[in-house]
Amino acid sequence: MSEKNPTRRDLMRPVQLLGFALIAAVFAGIVTLVSMGVLQEGRPGQDVDQQLRAWAVGGIVAGITFIATLVIMALLLLVIDPAQVAKPVDRGLLLDPEDDADARPEGDGDRGAAPPRGH
Repeated sequence: MSEKNPTRRDLMRPVQLLGFALIAAVFAGIVTLVSMGVLQEGRPGQDVDQQLRAWAVGGIVAGITFIATLVIMALLLLVIDPAQVAKPVDRGLLLDPEDDADARPEGDGDRGAAPPRGH
């Protein structure tokens, strides 16, 4: 992706989507493990069953997060028009098209603006 303006297809590679889902799943799993107290020092009265249950819940939460993130990203990708996939992206995707018409080149200055009115 050394191009200045990548295409939408370059921005939506499956490896990047899987990586994003994996990062979200690992984050959710770690938060679950920390909230269940797995990373604390072992207390004398704490049994191994509690530790295993916490690891199981953390794995389940991570798996659910991974799948949910993939499904949500896939549904969001269905919104994009297939004709626009090959077009280069040179501005933010959520900007209004009329913002481009309002922008003037730097050399124009005040040319084309209405003259100031006298009092």
